[in-house]
Amino acid sequence: MPIATSIQKRRKSVVRKRQARYPVRRLPSPVVREENGQYAVMTSRTPKVALSRRYGILTAQQARQVAGDWLDELGLKQWVAFGLPEVDDRYHIWRVPLLKKASSDRVGEAVIDARSSLLLQEKTTTKGVLEARLIGKTAPTHAHESDKVVLSSLRNTVIFGDCEKALLDLPAESIDLIFTSPPYYNARPEYEDYLSYEDYLLKMRKVIHNCHRVLSEGRFFVLNVSPVLIRRASRGESSKRIAVPFDFHRIFIEEGYDFIDDIIWEKPAGAGWATGRGRRFAADRTPLQYKPVPVTEYVLVYRRRTDKLIDWNIRTHPDQEAVRRSKISDDYERTNIWRICPAHSKVHPAIFPLELAQRVIKYYSFEGDIVLDPFAGIGTTGKAAITLSRRLVLIENEDQYIDSIRKSVPSWLGKDAQKVLWVHCAPPDTEELLF
Repeated sequence: MPIATSIQKRRKSVVRKRQARYPVRRLPSPVVREENGQYAVMTSRTPKVALSRRYGILTAQQARQVAGDWLDELGLKQWVAFGLPEVDDRYHIWRVPLLKKASSDRVGEAVIDARSSLLLQEKTTTKGVLEARLIGKTAPTHAHESDKVVLSSLRNTVIFGDCEKALLDLPAESIDLIFTSPPYYNARPEYEDYLSYEDYLLKMRKVIHNCHRVLSEGRFFVLNVSPVLIRRASRGESSKRIAVPFDFHRIFIEEGYDFIDDIIWEKPAGAGWATGRGRRFAADRTPLQYKPVPVTEYVLVYRRRTDKLIDWNIRTHPDQEAVRRSKISDDYERTNIWRICPAHSKVHPAIFPLELAQRVIKYYSFEGDIVLDPFAGIGTTGKAAITLSRRLVLIENEDQYIDSIRKSVPSWLGKDAQKVLWVHCAPPDTEELLF
């Protein structure tokens, strides 16, 4: 055998042995993911668990961005650096270590919901603790340093825009009661308001999360909600009924609220026949075909989580005269079944009756309190608040409904309509009210 051929064989043998001992690691091809109309490139550093569980936060950089936005709101971003964010798939959260820029000492942690990308305030180091650690002082023992209720200085306000974003502009703990009825999931078949039911719940979670910040400690969030019927697309398919109230309950508990009561709003017996349920069974009465006609909706009552009793909100209220004036008369509802006729409007297809809003406001707030409706519609909650000597904050994203509120406010408030703050929308013409 020629010497050159023998040398080549030995070289190939050595190369094969080296390749077997030190295999070449090939990086997987990058994955491109679309999110909210934007495209993100997922690399080999993206945690596999984040991809497999379809988290909203996929990378450490995204987690830092959320934490950075929160620190920017607190005015602390220039003094705080980040450690290495880690995903905790047991609790579906990202943990972002917060470090003191000057010394790299750990001063706290930002905790982010991996699914919704929302910062979890109750699990994140508070602003007071961060400030104390940054300047080297002993951190305060309690997040809530005040032992007394502070009255909100907000005036009557109407805001045009998406409530998820508009809520961020309201002062913290400036609202005394929230009462609303969220938009139905895909109530308008001609529009795709939400790509899926999960997208709908995510949007509602973000609103409920932002409401938690503006709601005063120990005060109430009352929600009017009911199951939704998704009609069948063809005769070969069946319709679906989604238990929306129970999904909302889970979101409220996870977002820092305590469940207080479930009130059943009962309508007259013929009110639910428009849905078509019960008609087939009424015709032939074949077993398994039974579907009762829905004549009820839920009014779910939650309280912002606190270690203080409800009595604390009453005893420490600065205006005890308002507390006395707000006392309920003897003709109040004694059970959790409220019989109220539904309301109708040519402007809005699904409004709740004024009487329902008045009962909620009367039972869960004091005179002079601020009542918020983040999905205001034509403003029924605002009208009820004014009739009961409360103040209103209404947020609405539809032009036609804002126009309806604009026309109605002067009739609710008279000359005081001039004092209403209108945000991102024109105020009504109140000149004629001066005469």
